[in-house]
Amino acid sequence: MRALISRYPLAAFFTLAMGVSWLAWLPFVLSRNGLGVLPFAFPVVLGSSQILGMLPGAYLGPLTAAFTVTAIADGRPGLRHWGARLVRWRVGWRWYVAVLVGVPASILVTTALLPTSWGHLAAPGAAVLAAYLPVLLLQLVTTATAEEPGWRDFALPRLQARYGAVLGTVVLGLLWGAWHLPLFLTEWGGWPHVSWVSPVEFVASCVPLSLVMTWVFNRTGASLPIVMVLHAGINTTYSIVWPAVFPTLDPTRDTLHTQVVATTLLALVLVVATRGRLGLAVAPRTDVRPDAAPALAGRR
Repeated sequence: MRALISRYPLAAFFTLAMGVSWLAWLPFVLSRNGLGVLPFAFPVVLGSSQILGMLPGAYLGPLTAAFTVTAIADGRPGLRHWGARLVRWRVGWRWYVAVLVGVPASILVTTALLPTSWGHLAAPGAAVLAAYLPVLLLQLVTTATAEEPGWRDFALPRLQARYGAVLGTVVLGLLWGAWHLPLFLTEWGGWPHVSWVSPVEFVASCVPLSLVMTWVFNRTGASLPIVMVLHAGINTTYSIVWPAVFPTLDPTRDTLHTQVVATTLLALVLVVATRGRLGLAVAPRTDVRPDAAPALAGRR
């Protein structure tokens, strides 16, 4: 088994990440929060049943898989590379400003372009604005910490080294989106009022979003914290700001429309502007391990 994992670390990671998360989510899917097969519901903690129903499986999947596969395939040197990106906070302050301001701004502006939002916009109240940073911090230590050490820290450098920035990111985006699919059978995905369109649109939206995140990751010297802030900012905006500004829209359906439009437009601009490099070097260095930081010389 160790030899197999060492030979196919990416396949081992995605298999373990999905298998462990899906198994851990099974009680949530079968409970009254989902299909209703089991006669219990997960209690509400911090305003949501997802804290106990979804979050344990999220932590046990990508994060555990990344640590386990790295330890087996690359040993202590690999774990040091992996861990170094987890604490690479020191990037230019402009990146934090751009992410903290640009993420909610792009989401709100794109939603405002939807015809269904015209004439129904509302200003967010003081309570919403005051709650933004606390909720952002909560999203950082929950969703972002559970997912990004696996998707962006472990898988992205390896996929870029093998397939290049764009193709590697497309593969990652599709698998990242597919990891969420069982949750569409729960209240997380709007069950029981969800159609097949929503999961398809969600997976599709993960591809351009991943392209944007890859560009940020590469341009900041493989800084995982800035990507985590970006991820947390998206979730926070949709959780508390978006419903307050667009009270008449459907959070389950219209947020997906917004996500697809906003990320696709930005991803197209980045791919064209960087000629498909997304901040990666023109010619990747041959002396850099797949799990090390991406080469950034000659980047755009």
